[in-house]
Amino acid sequence: MTNQPSRRAVLITGAAATAGAGAALLAGCGSGSGDEKPASARPTAASTTPAATKSPTNRPLAVLADIPVGGAVAAAGSDGAALIIAQPTAGTVAAFSARCTHRGCTVAPKDKRLECPCHGSAFAAATGKVITGPAPRPLAKVDVHVAAGQVLPGPA
Repeated sequence: MTNQPSRRAVLITGAAATAGAGAALLAGCGSGSGDEKPASARPTAASTTPAATKSPTNRPLAVLADIPVGGAVAAAGSDGAALIIAQPTAGTVAAFSARCTHRGCTVAPKDKRLECPCHGSAFAAATGKVITGPAPRPLAKVDVHVAAGQVLPGPA
């Protein structure tokens, strides 16, 4: 009698190998929606940025003079989260989360708009309100104030 595996052992081993290969193949597949963007346009985890590690909560977020009147700049919050800081009128500031309310991609300032590179949503830089969708809601407001020409976190 030869020392060969039983038919049952061969079938079980083959089924396990096929299932493992199928799972690996499916893991590499996307959503199939066809509207996926390159990795550079996808949302990023703020916790992996250097700014997210031990930063004082009272550090300046931006310098008022660096923000164009009617425009906005990108900044990192005291917790490292991506923010947009706008200067709607000279000397006034407004801040918003930079996470698009559609899929969480990071919006970027462009003139008087904040544009999402993933699916084309646009927001008003001064208010965070949706100009064009598919974003369903305005950007979340963030409390900031100006002191000695610097934009600081929190209410005045």
